[in-house]
Amino acid sequence: MSRGEAMTGGISLSLEVAERVCRVRLVGFDFDGVFTDNSVYVFEDGREAVRCSRADGIGLAKLARFGVGAVIISTEVNPVVSARAKKLGVLCVQGCEDKPSALERILGERKLTFDQAAFVGNDVNDLTCLEKVHLPIVVQDAHPDVASVAAYRTLAPGGYGAVREVCDIFEQVLGSRAD
Repeated sequence: MSRGEAMTGGISLSLEVAERVCRVRLVGFDFDGVFTDNSVYVFEDGREAVRCSRADGIGLAKLARFGVGAVIISTEVNPVVSARAKKLGVLCVQGCEDKPSALERILGERKLTFDQAAFVGNDVNDLTCLEKVHLPIVVQDAHPDVASVAAYRTLAPGGYGAVREVCDIFEQVLGSRAD
């Protein structure tokens, strides 16, 4: 580990990323490709199903314990997104063509700014949010067009523990500050 890195729960973070984590009070998440592996199962009657990691729920509870809120902001309108968000107890905005405006509205309601926000995305429809927040994060298998703007790229791909990894980082950084 170099002088500019911090070890966090087995994950090596730059000191810059660790410092950014300390300022974040709200994490916005895209859904497809972040909570899921970006696959969709389509049944003959048109219903859809997706694959998510159960570990995400435990991770999101960690964020809440440290006073960090979470919101899912999705371009899609799909009942599976609502159902998963409800089960996780996370605010969800769907059918969102203007993700930065939705995030700004939610931040404003909480008297926060983009300087106190992180966003986790995976594709070009997340780019404007990633460019506006203090801590832009992409999943391991993010599209190259957004990977370059990330301050942190998860080790796990979307749908395979990436959300949990992000939450674990917050726990490790914020927990170490409380000691």
